[in-house]
Amino acid sequence: MKFSVFIVMVSGILLLSGCAGKMPQTATEFRQMAPGATFGGKETFEVNRSVGKVAGTFKKMANKCLSKRVKMVESGYMYHHAVVTKYTPTVKVSKNRAELYLQYEHEQGVMKVYEMPKNGYFLMVMDATGIDKNKTRIDFYRPSVGHQNIIKALKGWATGKNVGCPDLTK
Repeated sequence: MKFSVFIVMVSGILLLSGCAGKMPQTATEFRQMAPGATFGGKETFEVNRSVGKVAGTFKKMANKCLSKRVKMVESGYMYHHAVVTKYTPTVKVSKNRAELYLQYEHEQGVMKVYEMPKNGYFLMVMDATGIDKNKTRIDFYRPSVGHQNIIKALKGWATGKNVGCPDLTK
């Protein structure tokens, strides 16, 4: 039941706001829009790891854990609803910076209201910028509601304290 309420809520919000705005088409647009969005935000923190180590964890874990297709099904008396979501991570690394993007596309069960960028809508963007040899600043642009398993995992990857995969069905 919680899943269907969530899908109805998200679909309703997207439908009501369909004429009022647009979805970010690039990571740069997502960074600009997320902090001021109703259900978005930006979190900044520092980790005691080099940007190279953070980048290495991003590269190692992103495809392994986030490049997935997830099917969620809910059934009840006289209804059945299935949503198939494809998650696509992207990692970009330069000399003193690493970027991790997570995008998603509902392939089944959710109506598309906005123009969708290549690889799907942006869900999260995490930027790691080296401060010094063993310190990195993390700027994490993310939803303020939901996706706690993914948020926890990405923070763990940045800190190096928990490098497990999130359960994408929750």
